[in-house]
Amino acid sequence: MLRFRLGDIPVEVRFSHLLFSALLSTLMVRDMPVLEPGVWPYVQLQDMSDPAYGRTALLVALGWMGLISSAVLVHELGHALMLRAFGYRPSVRLLWLGGHTQPMAPATLRWYQHALFTAGGPLAGFVLALVALGLWRFGVAPDAHAARFLLGWCFVINLFWTLFNLIPVPTLDGGTLLTTLATRFFGKAGFIGAQGAALVLCVALVAYGAQRAPVLGLLFGLYGLQALRLFLAAARGQLQVQPGIVPSPLAEELRQARRALEDGRLDEARERGKNLLEAKDATQELAARTHHLLGWVALKEGQGRTALDHFSQARRQPVETHALAAAFSLLGDEPRALALWELAWRETKHPTVLHEYAGSLIRAERVHNALKLPGVQPEAAFLCAGRTLFTRGAYSEAAAISEAGLAHAPAARLAYDAACAHARARHPHDAVRMLRRATELGFQDAPYAASDEDLATLHGHPEFETWLEALRKSPEP
Repeated sequence: MLRFRLGDIPVEVRFSHLLFSALLSTLMVRDMPVLEPGVWPYVQLQDMSDPAYGRTALLVALGWMGLISSAVLVHELGHALMLRAFGYRPSVRLLWLGGHTQPMAPATLRWYQHALFTAGGPLAGFVLALVALGLWRFGVAPDAHAARFLLGWCFVINLFWTLFNLIPVPTLDGGTLLTTLATRFFGKAGFIGAQGAALVLCVALVAYGAQRAPVLGLLFGLYGLQALRLFLAAARGQLQVQPGIVPSPLAEELRQARRALEDGRLDEARERGKNLLEAKDATQELAARTHHLLGWVALKEGQGRTALDHFSQARRQPVETHALAAAFSLLGDEPRALALWELAWRETKHPTVLHEYAGSLIRAERVHNALKLPGVQPEAAFLCAGRTLFTRGAYSEAAAISEAGLAHAPAARLAYDAACAHARARHPHDAVRMLRRATELGFQDAPYAASDEDLATLHGHPEFETWLEALRKSPEP
C-alpha cells in the first residue's frame, strides 16, 4: 500500500490496484492496437524473436501501468477538487481498476453538490484527454516516438475512462448523475425511473456481451443487479426518496451490518462495515457510525487494540464508556479499564456492567472491594474476571482466578471455566481436576464437553477420557 498527499488531499494506492494495472498492462503489450504504424514500439513488438522485444515490452508495460494509474488518479482528483471547492476535506483511494473519493462531509451532500461532485471526475479525465491530444498533435516532434506513444495512449485511455464512467448505470458516475437529477425534479418516480432505465440498458449490454464480450456481459450483469435492488427497495418503500435528497443504499447497508452484529454474525458485520468505509459516497457521519460498529465487532472478537482504533475514528459518534472499558481490559491496561468500568457502572447501573466492574476489581487484586459492591453476585463477578483473561490469552491467570472464585461461589461454571483455561495452558492434570470438581458441583453435559474446542488438548488423555466416559454413564437429573 502506498500513501502520499497531493496538496492537502491524502491519496492511498492499494496493492490490488497495482496488481490489476500490471496484469492489464501485460495483456496490452501483446494485443495493443497500433496508433502509428512503422515506429517504436510497435515495430519492436511485432516479432518476439527480436532482441529488442523483451526490453521494449517491459518499457511498454511500465508505461501502461503509469497511464492507467494516472487516468484513475486524475478522475478521482476531479471529484476531490470539486469537494474542496465546497469546503470539504476529501480523501482518495485507488483499488482494483478504479478508485473511490470519500467526501468526509459532516452530512449528506445537497443535490447540486452531489451532481457537481460526480461530474468532476469525468470532466477532469476529459480535460486531460484533450491536453494529451493537443500535445500529441502539436507539442512533440514526429521522431519523439516514446513521448508520442505515451501521449497518444493517454488520450485514448482517458477518453475511454470518461465515456465508460458516464454510462448511466448504478455505481458509475453516469448512473449517479441520472439518479441525482431525476430525484431532484421528479422525486420517488424519478428515482425509480432512473433505476428502471439503467436496468434496461444493463440487460441490453449483457445480451450483447454474451455473444461478443463475456467479461463486459458479466460486469453489466452486476450493475444490473444493483439497479434491480435499488428499484425494488424504492418501490417497496425501503428507501426514503425525497426531492432534492439522493437516497443512498449505504444507510440500509449499515442497518444490515448492525443486524448481523446483533445476531452474532461477526464476519458478515465486519465485511459489510469494510465495504461501507470504501464506499464512494460515504459521508463523514456514516464513516463514524461504521467505525463505531466495527469497534464493537472487534470487541466481540476479543481484539482490544483494533476496537480502540475504530472507536478513535468514530468522530462525533458517542462511544459507550463500557465499550472503552472492555477494550482496555482486553489490552491488559487494568488501571485505565478499572476507572472506566466504575464510571460506566455509575452511568448505567446495569447488572452486566456491574459484574464487569467487579471482575476488573478482581483482576486488580481487590477482591474484597469487588464483593462489597451492592447487588454483586460472586459467581458472575469471577466469571467476568476470568473470561476477559481467557480472551486475551492469559490462560494460566484465568485458571487461577476461576479457581479462586470457587472459594466464594462453588459453582459448576467456574470450575468448568478453570478446566478450559488449564487445558488451553496445556496443564492436563489440573484441567481434569477442575472437570471433576465441575461434575461434583452439578456439571453433566457430556456432549458439550466432548465437542468443546477449549478442551481439545485433552482428547486422548487417559484421565480426561475416563472422566468423560463416567460422565456419559451418569444418570440424567
